[in-house]
Amino acid sequence: MLRRTLLAASAAALCMPAMAELVDIKAAGKLRVGIDFGAPFYGFVDDKMKPVGSDVEAAELMAKDLGLQLEIVNTTNSARIPNLLSNKVDLIISSLSITPERQKAVDFSIPYGAIQAAVGAPKSLKLTSIEDLAGKTVAVTRGGPQDKIVTERAPQAKVVRFDDEAASITAAATGQADIVAITPPIIAAIAKKNPAREFETKFILQSYQLGVAMRKDQPELMKAVNGWIKTNLANGKLNTIHLKYAGVPIPKEIIDGAK
Repeated sequence: MLRRTLLAASAAALCMPAMAELVDIKAAGKLRVGIDFGAPFYGFVDDKMKPVGSDVEAAELMAKDLGLQLEIVNTTNSARIPNLLSNKVDLIISSLSITPERQKAVDFSIPYGAIQAAVGAPKSLKLTSIEDLAGKTVAVTRGGPQDKIVTERAPQAKVVRFDDEAASITAAATGQADIVAITPPIIAAIAKKNPAREFETKFILQSYQLGVAMRKDQPELMKAVNGWIKTNLANGKLNTIHLKYAGVPIPKEIIDGAK
């Protein structure tokens, strides 16, 4: 499904005229950033219906540093790359992992963070490896890295796909699905908010680096974004944002790799 989506989006992009890049963004005076509001802790809406999250604050900081007004475009997980390629946004800052398949369609900045794909379930379920998912119902976010991993490596699992992480979380919290493939901080949040479920991280599927995505062949925009990431990893601002929402720092290898 993810492969078909990316191929279709890439084909559509080839039919569009080449987009000028940073100069046009500055001329417009605003930076359009796609963020999925259904991806706690990266992007979500608080009690006052205000977009918040680590990716939201990162986008706010980037726009401020570049002297631009920020326009956040809410986008579902599976629509992130299609919305970028159809010019609905200038950048995607939305817990988007850097994968070879995605790199065929878009360009990525240097990593600004990392994400782990993990399996969470109630304490009573004995799960130690992906092989244990055979015959079990697993909730995933459609088009995300967990979807790809579980589909490919656990073909006997019954995969239930949701359009965003919020729906996957609800499925796990309400018992609609006993198993969810998501990130460890979100699994911990499910356990905290729903203690009766006794949710815990069972095992890590894989770790991915996160990057800012942009349309291909935009060297000046790439230079500006990479420079911004290097500066804000070095001065600790991105780490402060990450700590605020995830409760853990950005991995040291990400910070060291940007030096």
